[in-house]
Amino acid sequence: MDAALQGILVIDKPLGMTSMRAVERVRRALGGAKAGHAGTLDPLATGVLIVAIGRATKQIPFLMGLEKRYETEVDLSATTATLDTEGERVPAACDGPPPSREQVLAALESFRGTFSQAPPAFSAIKIQGRRAYDLARKGDAVEPQPRDVTVHALDLLDYAWPVARLSIRCAKGFYVRSLARDLALRLGTLGHCLSIRRTAIGPYDLSMAMPLKDDPQGLEQAIRPFSPPADSR
Repeated sequence: MDAALQGILVIDKPLGMTSMRAVERVRRALGGAKAGHAGTLDPLATGVLIVAIGRATKQIPFLMGLEKRYETEVDLSATTATLDTEGERVPAACDGPPPSREQVLAALESFRGTFSQAPPAFSAIKIQGRRAYDLARKGDAVEPQPRDVTVHALDLLDYAWPVARLSIRCAKGFYVRSLARDLALRLGTLGHCLSIRRTAIGPYDLSMAMPLKDDPQGLEQAIRPFSPPADSR
């Protein structure tokens, strides 16, 4: 292990991999270097994952506090227990015409600014010292407490029933899967995410992100120096 290695890697996390598994891959490729990620991405989400290396791991709290950007496809015709495609699909009852584009746009107004949001049952939130997803997978009733979240921008990129494609710019703690659930409920239906892609964390976007590789030399060359603003230390 090279003790001099420090900085951040901007990774494009692949589909199906946990964030911790991505960190383990980086750590192993760099000979056991100290490493940690700055904000979990769900296994079925892809996109920007910042991995801090060496002394830069001390700046993970600062990095986690940066705003996030996402794009997601929401299926407004069904839900799942996990609020993504991992769970079994449960169709919504069809009692009338599907929501119009105008109705979707109107409903999105409720999810801008600061508001209360309940995290998904399948999430890393701790309930009495246990991860919510561990309890949910055992069949226990899980109801994470709502908390305030902030959305700076929320746009409808495309809509063709039953799929709405959204772009989101939000603060720390926001759950895209919860937005799919809550938007659908406001429209009188059920919803879940077909895809989630994080396009940026603060100034670090997909144009800077590299595919996850096991190539030590390639990873070392991709490490970016990092120092937070002086007033954040």
